Amino acid sequence: MRPALSLAMAAMEIGVVVIGRNEGGRLGRSLKSAAKLKPRIVYVDSGSSDGSVQRARALGAHVLELNPGIPFTAARARNEGFDCLLERHPEVEVVQFVDGDCEMVAGWTKRGMAELRDHRDYGIVAGHTIERSPNATIYNRLCSLEWQKSPGEIRACGGIFMIRAAVYREAGGMDPEIIAAEDDELCLRVRRLGYRIVQIDQDMVIHDVAMTRFSQWWRRAVRTGYAFAQGAHLHGRGTERHFVKEVQSTCLWGLVVPAAAVGLAWISFGLSLLFLLGPLALASKVYRYGRSRLWAPADALLYAASCVGGKFPTAIGILRFQFDRIRGRRGSIIEYKRQHEH
Repeated sequence: MRPALSLAMAAMEIGVVVIGRNEGGRLGRSLKSAAKLKPRIVYVDSGSSDGSVQRARALGAHVLELNPGIPFTAARARNEGFDCLLERHPEVEVVQFVDGDCEMVAGWTKRGMAELRDHRDYGIVAGHTIERSPNATIYNRLCSLEWQKSPGEIRACGGIFMIRAAVYREAGGMDPEIIAAEDDELCLRVRRLGYRIVQIDQDMVIHDVAMTRFSQWWRRAVRTGYAFAQGAHLHGRGTERHFVKEVQSTCLWGLVVPAAAVGLAWISFGLSLLFLLGPLALASKVYRYGRSRLWAPADALLYAASCVGGKFPTAIGILRFQFDRIRGRRGSIIEYKRQHEH
């Protein structure tokens, strides 16, 4: 049964939570894009050393500096930002979460709030994320392809979204111990409550990933693997089988197949190396998927190479989570972004 929320059709009050760590000038663009919503803007800083706190205050945002004695995660930042926003402005009914490397697109908040007003069973709405410089590097291009989503009901959105404050509270917020894909985990719990998550055919933010090095792509893939393993550990036994398929696929193509191909080569007279044709078949499948989305051949090929080539660092992330879990150690954030100077 769909949930019934007692929200009037009149204009709802919205607030914004921006989270960041050493985002440099990108943070300025992010806060300026939300300036019309002052004073209901909270900037949450996770130990920046580039002057982000001073920059945010100068732009009129209320700044919340996280206690460095507790591990930083994006989930923790959003939770504390949400609590701070609602404590300062209890009239807020809708919260827009934004990352400090994103600039909100004019017209998005009006459209998003209209969807929430018109559809009481919508718990979360998100729009399109547009990469600022998609052709600057192949890594930027990959992210630009990843951001592309078809409009309609979705199972999960990224960390930039609009949500009813009542739904965020009911779901219990984000899990602060999840270091990545915390948005997927929240969406899972929101769906369990009976709310829908919807991708709207409207631009929401301009994202500036600024990824220029292979090492950044590698660390991002490791982080993804850690997120897959952590998510499967938390919810893999549920009916959703959260991230179980991703973990199995990563372990197969990133660990088992390469290990079997190389490890058995000496007793199979090299025939085991034929196992490596498997990843080529997988790449072909991903390439065909890209072409079915009308991507250019070069884009589909780049995406396929990244998906298959990223299996190994993603598998490392899975192993890293398992080692942390066995040792009873809480995971720490895996950063891949370039640190900006003040």
